Amino acid sequence: MRSGAQRRLLEHVLGVTAAAGAERPAPRRSRAEKWAGHPAAARRFRTREHHLRVPRTPVERVGSREVRPGVWIAHQRSRASALAPDRIADPDALGMRW
Repeated sequence: MRSGAQRRLLEHVLGVTAAAGAERPAPRRSRAEKWAGHPAAARRFRTREHHLRVPRTPVERVGSREVRPGVWIAHQRSRASALAPDRIADPDALGMRW
């Protein structure tokens, strides 16, 4: 939060005003929300292609977001030893090869 002096300087000296409703950025998503989209995208790819050898570039639409399941799968494989058991369960359920 900006102090009164900072706000006055921004508004009167620099001409900067606070963003209006439509100009404001979308609220940040939680880690759980971000995580949930990736297994869904991988599941959609696997259903369509019948495998999980996903290149890094394909994009799957999950809700209003675009997700790259290939990037997510590569990251899970590279971080397998550091993942929590609940984070390993989703790729395992998809039949991912580690």
